[in-house]
Amino acid sequence: MLAAGLIATAAPAFALDKAAVEAQFRQWIDRDLWPQAKAAGISETAFRQAFSGVTLYFDLPDLVPPGTQPPKQQSQSQAEFSSPGAYFNESRLQGLAATGRTLARTHAATLKKVEAAYGVPGEIVLAVWGRESGYGRARLPYPAIGVLATKAFMSTRKDMFRQELISALHIVDGGDVAARSMMGSWAGALGQPQFMPGSYLKYAVDFDDDGHRDIWNSVPDTLGSIANYLKQRGWQAGRGWGYEVTIPAGVSCAQEGPDRAKPLSAWAGQGIARVSGRAFPSGEMRASAMMLVPAGTHGPEFIVTPNFYVLKEYNNSDLYALFIGNLADRIAYGSGAFRAPWGNVGKMLRSDVLAMQNRLVAQGYDVGRADGLAGFKTRRSLGEWQAKNGLAPTCFPDVSLKSRLK
Repeated sequence: MLAAGLIATAAPAFALDKAAVEAQFRQWIDRDLWPQAKAAGISETAFRQAFSGVTLYFDLPDLVPPGTQPPKQQSQSQAEFSSPGAYFNESRLQGLAATGRTLARTHAATLKKVEAAYGVPGEIVLAVWGRESGYGRARLPYPAIGVLATKAFMSTRKDMFRQELISALHIVDGGDVAARSMMGSWAGALGQPQFMPGSYLKYAVDFDDDGHRDIWNSVPDTLGSIANYLKQRGWQAGRGWGYEVTIPAGVSCAQEGPDRAKPLSAWAGQGIARVSGRAFPSGEMRASAMMLVPAGTHGPEFIVTPNFYVLKEYNNSDLYALFIGNLADRIAYGSGAFRAPWGNVGKMLRSDVLAMQNRLVAQGYDVGRADGLAGFKTRRSLGEWQAKNGLAPTCFPDVSLKSRLK
C-alpha cells in the first residue's frame, strides 16, 4: 500500500521493561541495521546523524516487543459491510471539494504543466492530495526514521519496514531532506502525498526545479509527484475513472472485475446506462471498461475504466478509488454524491465471510484470496452461486446466506 493515512491509534496493551527494550534496540541498530545500511550504500555519517536521539515509539500499533507474542488473530467486522456510506461522509466531501476548487484556481498554471507532463487530470491529482493530507494541512505527527525503526525492530512486518527504513536512509543520504525534517504518519508514510519511502525514491519529482524533491513543503513537487506515481502505475491519458450507472434487472451483477473487461459499447448494449441520463462519450465506446458493484446490488453500481484500478494502486480499496473519483468529479464539474444510496448490507464478521469463501472454493469457485474480505472475485462468485441455486443474485455476502451456502 502506498499511503498509510494520518489516523490516530490506541496504545498497545502490554507491560514490559521499556529501558531493556531500548537497550536491545540500540544494539540492533549497531549490530544488525548498520551492516545492512552500509551494504546498501548508506554513508556512516548520514546513518549516525539519522539515528541521533532516536528512541522507540511504544504507542504504535502492530508491535511485538522482544519477549512478547503477537496477538492472536481475532474475528473482526469489516466497516464496508455495515456502513460503506459513512466512508463517503457528505460534509467532508463537500468541504474537500470546495477547497479543491479554490486550489484548482490558485494552482491552475502548475496543474496545467503537471497534466501536460504526466497526462493525469488536475482534478484527480487534487483529489488524491485532498484525501491523503487535506491538501497538506493534516498534521504529520511522527519523525519517520523513528517510526520506521520502531516497526523494523519490533512490528508484525519487520522485513517490510526494514526495507522502507533503508529507503528512508537513502533519502536522507541523498540530501533531499534532513532526517529531523522527514515527518510522516504512524506507518512512516511521508509528506503531503503520503508516500512510503520506497515510493518516494521511485516517484517523487522536483517539479519546481529547486534541486530537491520536497513533498513536505513544495506544492509543485507534491502535485508532480502524485501525477508521476499515477502515470508510472499505468494511468491512461485522455480517459476518466468511470461512471455511475444503473444495471437493468436481468443483467447479472456477477460480471465485475478487471479480468472481465469489455468494450464500453458491449456494456451499453446490455442496457447499462449512466445515472445522469447522458450518453457515454462516443470516443470511449470501443475502449475497455469494467463493471464494479462494491456493495453488490445493495449500493451504487459503476462502469469503470482501467484508470480506476490505477487509483487502487495508491490505496488498494474500491471505496478509496471511488472516493477519489467522486471528489475529482465534484472539483471539476460541481457534481455531488452518488445517486444510488449505500444500503444496509449487514454487519458480518470477517470470519463469517472467510467461511463463505472457503465453502465457495470447495465448490470450485474462484474467490481470489480467501481472507474474509469481499473483493470482486468473491462478490461475483457469490452471485454465480446464487444464480445456480435459484436465488436472485445480490453479489454480496449477507447473514441470510450463512446457513444456505454449504
